[in-house]
Amino acid sequence: MKILICDPISPKGIELLQCRPEFSVTVLPKRLPEAELLPVVADVAAMVVRSETKVTRAVIEAAPKLRVVGRAGVGVDNVDVEAATQHGVVVMNTPGGNSVSTAELAFAMLLALARKVPWAHASMAAGKWDRKQFAGVELAGKTLGVLGMGRIGSEVAKRALAFGMKVIGYDPFLTEGRARALGVQWPTDLDAVYQAADFITVHMPVTELTRGMLNAAAFAKMKPSARLVNCARGEILVENDLLAALDRGQIAAAALDVYATEPLPAEHPFRQHPGITLTPHLGASTAEAQEKCGIEVAEVITSYLLTGEVRNAVNLPFLDAKTYELIKPYMTLGEKIGKLLAQLAPAQVDRVRITYGGKAQELPNIDPVTRAVLLGFLSRAGVDDLNNINVRSIAATLGLAIEEKRSNEPVTFNEWLHVQVFNGGEKVISAGGTFFGSPNNPRIVRLFSMPVEIPIAGILLLLNNRDRPGMVGHIGSLMGQHGVNIASMSLHRDQAGGHALTILNLDSVPPPSVLEALQRDPDISNLNVIQL
Repeated sequence: MKILICDPISPKGIELLQCRPEFSVTVLPKRLPEAELLPVVADVAAMVVRSETKVTRAVIEAAPKLRVVGRAGVGVDNVDVEAATQHGVVVMNTPGGNSVSTAELAFAMLLALARKVPWAHASMAAGKWDRKQFAGVELAGKTLGVLGMGRIGSEVAKRALAFGMKVIGYDPFLTEGRARALGVQWPTDLDAVYQAADFITVHMPVTELTRGMLNAAAFAKMKPSARLVNCARGEILVENDLLAALDRGQIAAAALDVYATEPLPAEHPFRQHPGITLTPHLGASTAEAQEKCGIEVAEVITSYLLTGEVRNAVNLPFLDAKTYELIKPYMTLGEKIGKLLAQLAPAQVDRVRITYGGKAQELPNIDPVTRAVLLGFLSRAGVDDLNNINVRSIAATLGLAIEEKRSNEPVTFNEWLHVQVFNGGEKVISAGGTFFGSPNNPRIVRLFSMPVEIPIAGILLLLNNRDRPGMVGHIGSLMGQHGVNIASMSLHRDQAGGHALTILNLDSVPPPSVLEALQRDPDISNLNVIQL
């Protein structure tokens, strides 16, 4: 089997591949553009890349024998994962290779900010000797807020504890038990971190929830003495808001390794600001990290090609056509139920129970369905590179226990998929789904232990209301006045004149004015807009 190494990786990684008699290894002397790469990949079984080589759809289609693309690093932006999946090509990365290097860089920046090392060096380089100007602070006894408690954040927390710091670990899916095991404090919310922390370090991916989260509102809640480190993603930070916060004295200093635009433009105001320390995206730039990534990519490729073992895959695993067609409807239903519950459940949960009833208990393989449920449920957890392969391990890292049960108990529906979410011993929310008529017509038929009928697509508006005459008309009139079309409606009440659950399927997201009008009604509460 031919293996093509397109970008420079660790010599030890190359040696691990070359020592296998099953492999014929070719190392390209330089990065090739797409046009030059196409004729080279015609007979390769595996490609190894870093961030330079672009594995486009055209490259994949020009490689009929290609089985795996290994990325020596985390990000796979340079690989057309969709095209790879369509052509049965597994894409693997090496997420663990740079964890320590990035954590150490973040901690080096904490120390540099605390002791004003960059500014003191600049002063010395200018021929000065001014000790009083650069008096710093100790890390011992200070509070560090770690935003994101994945691999890197946990490593930073470990080092901070060794320095005698108090650590608050914030992660939407970090449980109290997991926090206790790590030795970190468990905050009630993000504002509590902002208000308490002397230092804040960011280790979260860019998602709809984290993009721009470090903004003017966040800086306003921090201590004037707070110091910020960002070695995660530049898009998490609103750069102009940081500049304004520093100029106003809302925070003391910042150290940045990542930026919204890279390379950082020469004229960028960060470069001249006296309160900011800069490095050129050095998180993974250590000899050790590069060696680990090279070795890891060689190992995962070898395991896959020789044994079929799949590790660190970022796309769907292979399933034979018969099994896939059988479980695909359940995977679709499961992921939608997971997404629904993710948007309704409280931030802190520690257990998910998935019950397969009716014909669902007879599925030959429930693992892909469980993974689909978790994929939907964790889609809003701010997890980088979340996929069907790594979703179980990520759930474990977050302290989320998974229970799967095939139940032969009598159920109302022929097929039954039921998902319950717990915090401690308390069930906080649940939802169940089935199919109406055919697997192509999935429905959510149970929510909050109440019977409903919800198509699993589009925009949902959920609200609790008092069961009174005219309520449905009132809601419908508001939607019509603002040009929001109602596709379907599901109603449930406990008794006449009692409490009701109203669920609307909408063709578009209702504008804030509609939601504000509904919230002003004293008989309406718990308003939620859900996107499936």
